[in-house]
Formats: sequence, structure tokens, C-alpha cells
Amino acid sequence: MKNNFIAFIILALLGVYCLNAQQDPQYTQYMYNTQVVNPGYVGNTDALSFGLLLRTQWVGFEGAPQTGTFTISSPIGLLKNMGLGLSIVNDEIGASVETNVNADFSYSIKTSETSELSFGLKAGFDILDVDFTRLNLLDLNDPRFQNNIDNKLQPQIGAGLYYNTNKFYAGLSVPNFLTTLHYDPASIVNSDVEATAAERLHYFLIAGYVFDLSDNLKFKPATLVKAVSGSPLQWDLSGNFLFREKFTIGASYRWSAAINAMVGFQVSNPIFIGFSYDYQTTDIELYSDGSYEVMLRYNIFEKPESVLTPRFF
Repeated sequence: MKNNFIAFIILALLGVYCLNAQQDPQYTQYMYNTQVVNPGYVGNTDALSFGLLLRTQWVGFEGAPQTGTFTISSPIGLLKNMGLGLSIVNDEIGASVETNVNADFSYSIKTSETSELSFGLKAGFDILDVDFTRLNLLDLNDPRFQNNIDNKLQPQIGAGLYYNTNKFYAGLSVPNFLTTLHYDPASIVNSDVEATAAERLHYFLIAGYVFDLSDNLKFKPATLVKAVSGSPLQWDLSGNFLFREKFTIGASYRWSAAINAMVGFQVSNPIFIGFSYDYQTTDIELYSDGSYEVMLRYNIFEKPESVLTPRFF
């Protein structure tokens, strides 16, 4: 346990000098939405698992991000050492709507009686739509904004590593290795060039630990570091208290960006719901009423021991 705790501290300190950046969607309840960014997590819960998350960012700010994710995963194979899943992310920012659909696969190796290392692959496609009529243009007849982007299809390939014990977890992933052209406002300076952009590599490092403070109280710190090529880093650090394995309350900090509050409730063995609120620590808070997230996780347990000794991540 001592080694796992030291590992968690090291991973958290990696983000001390991080700053905020966003190209792919960001999540406050990232500890419950791991599959979206790391396919190595697929099948890790030993159950057929469904996840739904809805995020409204910067409420009251025109054109602010609106994000929805849906995941499904299950262990497969005779030894249950493989996982298969599907992850869908729909992200709307201003005039653009982007949808990612990926199949996720993982293969796990037991490293001890209580730990395993999983290798994950993610493959699918991205659909981009941009409606320039939703922009506030000075010149409605500007030829550079007459042709919308409709159903622009691009492939995606990603990978991830995920290690866990009964109390500790850590993962490193790149959800998409392909830096294909996407949407770049600079390209519309020339009206003969289609408005596209380069999709940048996103590197995700996630880690967490579960401390037993008493028979009815657990403390669950977690951290997420996101690096985007050509942009400053983003660092999240959170801490949640779990009471009687039912009620969760906690807070998190996004470096130079936001202070967040989180609550969650284990409605029944299969069902967990969570809610979070972000208070922006930047000037954008002057123009918005914060950000909100709600999530639902539903697990259909296949093993009786999964109920008797539940996982908390």
C-alpha cells in the first residue's frame, strides 16, 4: 500500500506546473468517465456497464461547449481477461458539432493476486458539422463563410495503458493518434481553401487511490493531467469522501481555471448517479454562471463477489 500511495503522489506532482487548455472536451467527473479517454479501462468493472454524462459548460455564455458521452463495456473471453466496449462523444461549441464514435478493446495481464495491467485500443470515426449561419458575421455575404462543413468524416485510432489494484489505479493514454485536418479559422483567410483544422494529439494521465479511514468512511483522491500538443497542460486534482459506500461528496481544483464541487449517490448496487458544479476562477466567470455535469452509471454484475467487494473507481 505504501508503494501505491507514493506512486499516486508522484503522479499528482507531475501536474504542479500545469495550466489550462482545451481542445477535446473536459470533464470534472473524469474518475467516472475513464473509458472515453482510456480504452484500457474497458471491462475493468467485471460487469456489463453503461455510462451517461451530460456537461453544460459556462452557462449563459453564447456558443459555450455542450457535451454528452455514452459508454458501454463488458469483460469478454473465457478468462474474462479481455474487454469490449463502445464510446460515443457529442460535443457542440459555437457553430460546430462534433461526434466521435469508437469501439474500445482491452487485454489484461495479472501482475499479482490483486493487481493487473491492461492494454487498450480505440478505433472509430469522427463526424464534424459547422454551420456558419450561426455566427454573428459583419458581412453576411462574405464568400469565405458561404459553404458549411457537412458530415466531414475522419478516422480515429487511439491506445491506452491502465494499471489497477483493489485500492490504486493509474492510466496513460492517447485517444487519437491521427493528426488529420479538421477545422482551422486561419484557413478561411483564403476563400479558395476549405475551412479545416489539424486535430492535435491529446495525452491523458490519470491516477487515484482509495483510503479506508474507518469501516464506514473512505477517502478517494484522484488526479488528471491532460497535455495537448502546442498548448499548456491541464491539471485536475480532486478528493471525494465516501460514506457507508452510498453517499459521495468532494471537491476538485483545475489549475488556473476552476474550483469544483461534486456529489454522488449509489442508488442501488447497479446504479450510481453524480452531479458537479464548476466555479470558474478566470474572467469568464464574469460572463457565465459556471458549468454543470450530471452522470449516470449502471452496472449489471455478472459475479456475486463484485457485489460483496465492490470497486470504487
